[in-house]
Amino acid sequence: MNANEHGSITVLDKMVPMELVYPDHCDAPEIIGASHGWIATLKDDGILRLQDDLNPVASDTDPKRIPLPPFVTLHHCQTQMVTNVSMSSSSPEDEDCVVAVKFLGPQLSFCRPAQNNAEWTNIRVENPCFYSSRVMYSKKDNMFRIPASGGHLIGSWDLCQHITEPTFQSLQFQNIPELTKYTRELMDSCCTTAHLVESINTGETFLVKWYKKMVDDIDSRSKMKSKKVMVFNVDEQGNAVYTQDIGDLVIFFSRCEPFCVPASSFPGMEPYYIRILDFDEAAIINLAGHPPFDSAIGEFWSPYQIPPQDIIDT
Repeated sequence: MNANEHGSITVLDKMVPMELVYPDHCDAPEIIGASHGWIATLKDDGILRLQDDLNPVASDTDPKRIPLPPFVTLHHCQTQMVTNVSMSSSSPEDEDCVVAVKFLGPQLSFCRPAQNNAEWTNIRVENPCFYSSRVMYSKKDNMFRIPASGGHLIGSWDLCQHITEPTFQSLQFQNIPELTKYTRELMDSCCTTAHLVESINTGETFLVKWYKKMVDDIDSRSKMKSKKVMVFNVDEQGNAVYTQDIGDLVIFFSRCEPFCVPASSFPGMEPYYIRILDFDEAAIINLAGHPPFDSAIGEFWSPYQIPPQDIIDT
């Protein structure tokens, strides 16, 4: 189903390879990330491939497969475990598109797939606070950005300047609410990740701290469940102001890059919500209302929420 920006819903019949839907399939590649509806896969040959099978406007009969150059592993780094993948435009076939791959550990790699003799530009991120963080692309600033663990620091790589020379910005957290002892203890017991989300419509940048805790489901299998989120509006001076008011926006978290859309432009959407879809959880978080959480634990295949696509009737 596609909800487009004109306020209507288009129902799409989409054929997708079984190995992309069911990760236990015998031919399933390792899916290491997704960006703009392009899935990044990695097989035993060590080649990252971008494919558009899950993109609602892509061809079912002629899906695209774009192999990237083999990874080059920096000294004292690894390129087998990937944190996520991000792209600077909606298609790797765009001439200026840059693909960023953040590996677990110090290495961050960039590639321009559409260029002749494409190759990786590899960067060692020295600060350990970034080792497990995710990379995102800021369309507003034309930069790739990474929030440090805990969210107190943001590293940026400028595509228009020297991409190998990052800049760093320290955040000053403001308007933090007074928390109960129970809430503080709950947050301390959680696994915390920090994510940057940019609104193309309003130009705002949000830092979302996501708190998850291990719980047992009905089959006594351990799964991660969301317990709390905190949203901060980040300005250019590095002020990170806690807020429950994100205006008319809805924020989406899944195995794709996080994104947000204006709720009033999409049928069935309500503002102030965060929608989460992961392999073991589907949740809706109301930032401004009660109850704040509606979460279901289970198994959810293909947990990919794709940003709005332009549907052209033919």
